[in-house]
Parts: sequence; structure tokens; C-alpha cells
Amino acid sequence: MQGPRPVVLSGPSGAGKSTLLKKLLKDYENVFGFSVSHTTRQPRPGEVNGKDYHFVTREEMQKEIDAGEFIEHAEFSGNMYGTSKGAVQAVQAQNQICVLDVDIQGVKNIKKTDLNPIYISVQPPSIEILEKRLRDRKTETEESLLKRLTAARVDLELSKEPGLFDLVIINDDLEKAYSELKEVLLEEIKKTEESRKS
Repeated sequence: MQGPRPVVLSGPSGAGKSTLLKKLLKDYENVFGFSVSHTTRQPRPGEVNGKDYHFVTREEMQKEIDAGEFIEHAEFSGNMYGTSKGAVQAVQAQNQICVLDVDIQGVKNIKKTDLNPIYISVQPPSIEILEKRLRDRKTETEESLLKRLTAARVDLELSKEPGLFDLVIINDDLEKAYSELKEVLLEEIKKTEESRKS
């Protein structure tokens, strides 16, 4: 794979990955790009095929997975989600650092590929704080909230595996978490900006 090293971001819902990413994308315009994931779920209102997701049938997706075209994939709430090699290459072809936001299973799957990304885990200071953040969003039913918390507990337990991540960020202070994130990515950011100039 040519181009800058991709970044794999993992961590439970509510840990603050999206907030950190938004800051990064704002500060380094055009340096980062997202690979567009595939999913078998139906588009939600306003979602655009090829921009928000590649919306495909289960058959299409299974065929590509069997052909080895996916870096990682998982099933969630009865729908398949995944990242194809092509989606990452499309970002790298733009000379951008590809950001992959995946769960812990995705991290383990990517470890088996030749992608060679920087692995970063973003974690909440505690499960209690995570629960408060998720409740404050007011986007979840009680049932889906409890599911997310259970998944988060498993995620946090599994992420303790030695050598799984290059960096673990405990997000209890956004500015501090952000500077840790920037620091680990600085070398790739510089490379990307340099190769832009040449």
C-alpha cells in the first residue's frame, strides 16, 4: 500500500473519538481522509451512497469478503459493516492519511493484514463517565444504551491486551487527549504535508 500510514482509531461509543477527529480534521484540512465503509443496512434519510457508506446487498458484500477484498468486517444489529482495501487505497491515492474507526474486533482483523497502521485506542476515564456521556446525548433507548455499555466493558477489557495499541488515550481532558493524539500522528502529518509540496 502506497501513501501515508493509515490510522486505526478504536474505543467505545461515547469515549470521544468523533470529537477528537473533528478537531484533527479542522486543524489539518485535507491531510486526513475517511475510508467509506460498506454496509448492508438501509440508508437513513440524508445519507448518500458512496459518501456516508457504500450501501450494498448482503450477497455482494459476502462475495467481496470471500474474495479477500475486505480489511475488516463485522456484524452489528443484524447488518454487516466493513472496510474494503479499495476504500483505503482511494484515500491514500489522494495522499491523505486514512482514518479507520473500528471496534476491537476490527483492530484484531487489521492486525492480520499488511496495512501497517498506527493503532490508537480512545477510552473514557471510567464506565460511569461513559454512561453519563451516552445518557447526555439523549439518542439512545434504555435498551440500546445498556447494549452499548456492555459492549464498552468488553471493549475496554480486550483493549488491555499488551501490544494491541501503539497509544491508549484516556479522554478525561479533551485538550490533553487531543495533544496526545496529535503528537503520535505528527510524523505522518509532516510527511503528508511535505509530499504535497513536492
